[in-house]
Amino acid sequence: MQTKHFLARGLAWMIVLALALPPEVIAQEAQANVVFKPEELEQILAPIALYPDSLVAQILMASTYPLEVVQADRFAKQNASLKGEALTKALESQSWDPSVKSLVNFPQVLTMMSEKLDWTQKLGDAFLAQQKPVMDTIQSLRAKAQAAGNLKTTKEQTVIVEEKIIKIESASPQVVYVPTYNPTVVYGAWPYPTYPPYSYYPPGYVATSMFAFGAGVAMGAAWGYAWGNSNWNGGNVDIDVNRNTNINNNINRDQAKQKMQERGQINQKGQGNWQHNAEHRKGVAYRDQGTAQKFNRASTSDAIKSREDFRGRTDGGRQDLARGGAGDRAGAGDRGGAGQLGGGNRPATADRGGAGSRGGASQLGGGGADRGGSGSRGGAFQGIGGGGSQARSASQRGSASRSSGGGGRSGGGGGRSGGGGGGRGGGGRR
Repeated sequence: MQTKHFLARGLAWMIVLALALPPEVIAQEAQANVVFKPEELEQILAPIALYPDSLVAQILMASTYPLEVVQADRFAKQNASLKGEALTKALESQSWDPSVKSLVNFPQVLTMMSEKLDWTQKLGDAFLAQQKPVMDTIQSLRAKAQAAGNLKTTKEQTVIVEEKIIKIESASPQVVYVPTYNPTVVYGAWPYPTYPPYSYYPPGYVATSMFAFGAGVAMGAAWGYAWGNSNWNGGNVDIDVNRNTNINNNINRDQAKQKMQERGQINQKGQGNWQHNAEHRKGVAYRDQGTAQKFNRASTSDAIKSREDFRGRTDGGRQDLARGGAGDRAGAGDRGGAGQLGGGNRPATADRGGAGSRGGASQLGGGGADRGGSGSRGGAFQGIGGGGSQARSASQRGSASRSSGGGGRSGGGGGRSGGGGGGRGGGGRR
């Protein structure tokens, strides 16, 4: 008994101490537990560390918006023939982040990010949580490739070393070549068997230790959105909205500047350090609670719909789950209805059932909440309509059931709805 007593007291003190800790400390500790280890960062960054600096910057930023990357990949495939002003007009009508738009210039990169979506999300999570370690890890990988004799200046790229910083630039300002290489070989012997590097090989590539360059990518209209560049010394990505104006001057940069200045992301010259914009996350969940609290401000119905779309839970998917008959959860009262979660406001007083449904004649916003009857959970999310007399009837049925020994479970003063006097069981059945 004494042992149990001491254990109980110890547990109580632990709870008290946990509650006494400031929320900031708890958040910091939680964040410390979810950061990526150095070997994990190398695993994640190996496929892109040897890309040109400017392209690396766009990929890092865009990876924090995985849903938009998928959308851009589909757009690029469906509109492969668009060029010049036609492409600019089409991209201007999209709400994606500029970094995502810039990658339309590189369909191979978009395909990689879309097909390897788990990798893209990890890359974005790492960049959000550990921006400087990510930049430092890329430099470390480049140093390994150079030491192994596999990172050199070629006709496609220029390798520049400045005070231990290794920069990779395109040999021509009008064309960018994206290298393809085998991460398990190009960096020398891979030191982390438990964390093999991610890799992506386009069709036709034969894995070797050497680089393979496909056809160069001409700097087209989409590259006018490439406003970010790698800041290796600062350990981040710097933004200049006026960068690449000579490539695409049809972009409404003034509007973009105004929006970014309102969020405090750039100065009056259109320059600043990159900051994640949660609006472009489109409801995709963050990796940990600390990051979610820092960035996730999306709580609108549009954000909810986007989150459901990303998980594949569209309205059609929900309807496919319908079981039919008396227990049909959709029916005439399909939950899409007027109170659809994705497309409109969710009425606070939404009707969750019609007569004889699991909600009985009840509504969430008022009246009784009889859960008996035929078991349908239909209803039409109708809001307030018709609550008074139906609620009283439901309450009377619940009272009659209890007085006759039907076994109904009383829901107290308001049942589940918070109003009226509905019992939870009609006729003794749940």
